[in-house]
Amino acid sequence: MGLIEEILVRPKLRQKLWAWWYPFFTRRVRAQGIDFLNYAFHEDDAPPLVLAAADELNRPNIQLYEHARGDVDLRGRRVLEVSCGHGGGASYLARTYQPAGYVGLDLNPEAIRHCQARHQASGLRFQVGDAQRLPFADASFDVVINVEASHCYPDFPGFVDEVARVLAPGGRFCHADLRYPNGLAEWMAALTKHPRLRLDALRLINPEVIRGMELNTPRYEAMVQQALPRCVHGLALDFAGVKGSRLYRDAVSGEMSYRSFRLTKLA
Repeated sequence: MGLIEEILVRPKLRQKLWAWWYPFFTRRVRAQGIDFLNYAFHEDDAPPLVLAAADELNRPNIQLYEHARGDVDLRGRRVLEVSCGHGGGASYLARTYQPAGYVGLDLNPEAIRHCQARHQASGLRFQVGDAQRLPFADASFDVVINVEASHCYPDFPGFVDEVARVLAPGGRFCHADLRYPNGLAEWMAALTKHPRLRLDALRLINPEVIRGMELNTPRYEAMVQQALPRCVHGLALDFAGVKGSRLYRDAVSGEMSYRSFRLTKLA
């Protein structure tokens, strides 16, 4: 079992490592403009996404957000992104679709400070908060977005309960993430059998995520070399999902499953 897989399947180890890793990582790479922490997404035969010049560098990562959003309209809606990371997705979606309000929530205070200093858009705000105990009233949002973060949560079914609680009736949940085999059944059951959520779309996206990893590999390898001490290069390259890393190989073999989901809150 590789280190990343071991972290993913052992909750206590996972919590301890992520509590140290994410603030450390943010402090080290913030000067490099790393605004996205996902493994990205690319479909060779899809119509090209029209992006502003400033967003072009992050095209593969933005494409994962667009895939996760799917047919969900954000215009004029109240949107919550749980585990917004460095805020690139929140900034892009808020600027592009003009929701009524967009809250980016993350447990990492270093990331939230980074977001507050770096990203400005109408209706966009960031705050520290726990995905397992969302600090919002019932039915506060029309859309909840969660991209490549829930594998870090100690209680995924409890997180889905929180999503269902803060969504208004008819609200949408856009989710994309990865799992190893021992976490797959719980993940699927929480999303397909929830009494207050209807599953509208489910897709296995390993091939598209693998292509996204490949496109981002040169940039992420340079980032690791420049910003991080040599003693953590192995962990960081796995974390970044570069071509040839353990996570990349597991995505190629199918040992690691990457899927997207869209759900609706029942009335």
